[in-house]
Amino acid sequence: MPWTATGRYDLEPAPGGLAFVQDLLNTISAGKPREPDLLEDVEVARTWLAQAFANWNEETGQPAPVVEITADDLQELRDFRHDLHRHLQPAGPDTSPKSHPVRTPTAAQTALRLDADGRIRAEARGKGWRQVASLAMIEAYQAQCADSLRRLKSCRNTRCTVTFFDRSRNNSGVWHDVRVCGNAANLRNHRARKRAAAGTA
Repeated sequence: MPWTATGRYDLEPAPGGLAFVQDLLNTISAGKPREPDLLEDVEVARTWLAQAFANWNEETGQPAPVVEITADDLQELRDFRHDLHRHLQPAGPDTSPKSHPVRTPTAAQTALRLDADGRIRAEARGKGWRQVASLAMIEAYQAQCADSLRRLKSCRNTRCTVTFFDRSRNNSGVWHDVRVCGNAANLRNHRARKRAAAGTA
């Protein structure tokens, strides 16, 4: 099944459960023409979440949590998405952790469970948005341990900021789509250099 939020930007999902984190981040309003924010309306958010949980279940083989999202949860979930998105911004002069501190929700709790097969699993806890945030943080932490979280990036185009998984060999990707964002940025830079050169001539 396609990941609803990520698929609308024609992106390949991140591997495994990290695709849930990517899809949450891609619920933002972005693209050209701009796609709607999937966390603005409670019914739309519930539809997105049901599909995202179904996909997560298919990717991980773990039972999807049952979460009831209410209108009161939406702002908190958008705030969490914003914090997580800022944390994943590509490194740069204006995107260091010191200049953009992340507000970590202390209520995003998890529990460790020893399964019958002897494996220890992290389980999302809380209710509503807190359980969604907990699951996203579990998947992000596991990807961090596997050294794959650094490949989940925000497009360098500040007019875009779509989240993509960088599959380049040396992890050097900066655009979610070179043709859409990279070429446009290069053209703007080229024109700016020409104007600057003309001004100094």
